[in-house]
Amino acid sequence: MTTGQAQFGTVRALAFDLDGTLIDSKLDLALSVNATLKHMGRAPLPQERIFGYVGQGALRLIEQALGQATPEECHRGLQYFLGYYRQHMLDNTVTYPGVREGLEALEGMPMAVLTNKPVRISQLIVEGLGLARFFRVVYGGNSFETKKPDPAGLNVLLRDFGAAPKQAMLVGDSEVDVQTARNAGTWACCVTYGLGRDRLTQYPPDLLVDSLTELAARLDAQPRDLRHR
Repeated sequence: MTTGQAQFGTVRALAFDLDGTLIDSKLDLALSVNATLKHMGRAPLPQERIFGYVGQGALRLIEQALGQATPEECHRGLQYFLGYYRQHMLDNTVTYPGVREGLEALEGMPMAVLTNKPVRISQLIVEGLGLARFFRVVYGGNSFETKKPDPAGLNVLLRDFGAAPKQAMLVGDSEVDVQTARNAGTWACCVTYGLGRDRLTQYPPDLLVDSLTELAARLDAQPRDLRHR
């Protein structure tokens, strides 16, 4: 669902999801999950199946991959996964086409990353891919007591940026991001190329874009001097 462009004229702050929105990390995640399963004596899973588990944080990713498992097994699997992934998180991970250009077109607007991925790993990836200069802050799944779709993190960003809910937009790729935006009262934008695209028909955002290069034009209804404060 796409709301008229003038409706977005008040947007002056942006929060971005990471996996599936800014970065194509699915292969490194899947390889790290299967390395964890091998370490724990489990059979590997098809990569496409693992891709569908991404988006709700590392613990939930491991819980789903292990299936029938005790809390202790999940904890052990999580610790191995985090260690392995940290060593391999940039082996194959890249930004999606149009991400750098899209962020450059928006440069000057307050922007942040809000992801369910662990915060330190998220910061290292953002830095490693040369994206850190675009964002005032990177918040991860362990930055707050709750993860998306709980609005706690987005509410903190609204406070940080001094923005009212309808002056902010969350840009993501899945129903988790749409639900987070709805819970916080902000606008929701989703990309069509992400990991959660198949579920967006059930959770339609306010705006759909095929590339982040489209986003600046959609927000241009607002005067630039106000946008870039």
